[in-house]
Amino acid sequence: MAVASVSFDQGAIKKQKKKMMRLVYISVLILLLISCGEGPLETGDVKLAPSENYHYVDQEFSALTYTEEVYVPVYSDIYHLNGERKFSLTVTLSIRNVMSDESIFIGNVDYYDSEGKMIRKYAEKTIELKPLQSIEFIVEQDEDEGGAGANFIVSWGGASSLNPPVIQAVMIGTSSQQGISFVTDGVRINKKTESLAVDAQDTL
Repeated sequence: MAVASVSFDQGAIKKQKKKMMRLVYISVLILLLISCGEGPLETGDVKLAPSENYHYVDQEFSALTYTEEVYVPVYSDIYHLNGERKFSLTVTLSIRNVMSDESIFIGNVDYYDSEGKMIRKYAEKTIELKPLQSIEFIVEQDEDEGGAGANFIVSWGGASSLNPPVIQAVMIGTSSQQGISFVTDGVRINKKTESLAVDAQDTL
């Protein structure tokens, strides 16, 4: 009977050790995740544009054969519960050149708040987007100016309108054990072609 009692105690100790080791592993993993995410990005910092491979060119944007303006709805936060609390989100604006043999050009990437006030200009000058290249721009989670009605106005141009870029915004946020993510698509709001501009001049 005494031997059986000792065997039972040893089994319990082994189980307790396994539990402790699991807790240690989980704690280490959490610390690693926290250390990887330290340091919120500052407003206006160039690191808000994570691709960091922008090819700025001297191309005069207004001289391009075809140009468009695209409206992209974004949400830097959304309301929840009774509508008095906000859930902050990180926004990634993605612009993708779908053509495999032709560059396009990005003229403006402007960020507006819910009242229609421009908060940031992300593009310093015209950006060349090479074939099949993608670039991103970030609105950090701590940004609190945009709101649920924020948006980007993106202007792009090229030789033709046959294959417009894919312009989307991805929103993602986590708080405690709650998470949310969704995507919005850009909508064309204005366009200009060289032929239309010439015809307009001829009618004057």
